[in-house]
Amino acid sequence: MPGEEKEHVYDAASLPDLLPIYYKRLFPYGPYFKWLNYGGVPKNYFCNREFSFTLKDDVYIRYQSFSDQQELEKEVQKRCPYKIDIGAVFTHRPKDHKTVKPAAFQAQEKELVFDIDMTDYDDVRFCCSGADICPKCWPLMQIAIKIVNRALREDFGFKHLFWVYSGRRGIHCWVCDETARKLSQTGRSAIAEYLSIVKGGENQIKKVALESPIHPSIRKAIEIIEQRFVSYAADKQDFLGDEEKQRKVMALCTEEGFKDMWERKDVFNRFETSNKRWQALCKKSEETLESQKYLKEEVMLQYVYPRLDVNVSKGVNHLLKSPFCVHPKTGRVCVPIDPDNIDSFDPFKVPTISAIIEELNTTESKDEDGKKIKDYKKTSLAGSMVVFEKFLTSLENSWKGKKLEESDKKMEF
Repeated sequence: MPGEEKEHVYDAASLPDLLPIYYKRLFPYGPYFKWLNYGGVPKNYFCNREFSFTLKDDVYIRYQSFSDQQELEKEVQKRCPYKIDIGAVFTHRPKDHKTVKPAAFQAQEKELVFDIDMTDYDDVRFCCSGADICPKCWPLMQIAIKIVNRALREDFGFKHLFWVYSGRRGIHCWVCDETARKLSQTGRSAIAEYLSIVKGGENQIKKVALESPIHPSIRKAIEIIEQRFVSYAADKQDFLGDEEKQRKVMALCTEEGFKDMWERKDVFNRFETSNKRWQALCKKSEETLESQKYLKEEVMLQYVYPRLDVNVSKGVNHLLKSPFCVHPKTGRVCVPIDPDNIDSFDPFKVPTISAIIEELNTTESKDEDGKKIKDYKKTSLAGSMVVFEKFLTSLENSWKGKKLEESDKKMEF
């Protein structure tokens, strides 16, 4: 149709040709360094940080470290990594780790991080599996961001949360408050466990068991889920659409009498849609169940509550993929997400490396006042950079406050 945008198709074979251009002209080194340098207090924070590179053909290099932005820039452009991972801040420069006694080379600090991957929901989504995602299951990530973001801010008081799309099937959260970065493994584990409600491996059928009274944090999560559950589970996933799906839900009920009665009366088949079947199930369980009065809430939590990879969150020394990498399979850039506008974030419209490099050649290099425009601001990355810069401004204000405090202390002394 006239005026219709032509969809850009990414070819994975073109990545080796595209990465040198991306790293030379589009990777936002300045804001990126500003984030990881944390205002330069303490002084060695950035140069003691570990980076790892995954190069072409899965060549993996750990313990990279850089003294400043220029050195990082130079090495990234030289190596053109397929993937960059960010690790901990160590006692010594990671690149010098072989010259330091192992006992003295210790991870000291790192952001508290969370990794939520769509593959962990494979037992409760019916549209896709594995690395695939689609608009029918993406709401799981929207719900996860809303729940985890609220809990970290309200229950723990963290302010500087940096959410990132992984480029394919998941999301990451970097909690950048100073208190979060200094957390011990025990502290990180406690927060990860606090946020973990869905528990048990593949062989465990019922993975959520609520006790009375329901914890206030879980109650808040249920409120978020209730607003979206019918739209997601009933309308998009049709989670009570056939006998097999119905059995999965009924398997979460522990009261045999209720299950028997339900099957005997064949109640599901009186209603045509998952939505109506769900309403009937909730009504009947409220009237009948005594020992499992939270069946409705347990089903909702099992089907949509965030499934965290707790091992990523627990370890101070766990590496996590860097924002602004390019996912080699999809070509999509790992872009920041604004949690306040998560409903308008579309992972399928995240720019690919080939699309933004093409955009570079078709846009003006200067603004109306004749000032040179940063290359990434001339492409579809511009919106994501606004999100990143908004996060950085908030983070910078906290450094300024800390510097003023330190200056006052010196004056008092």
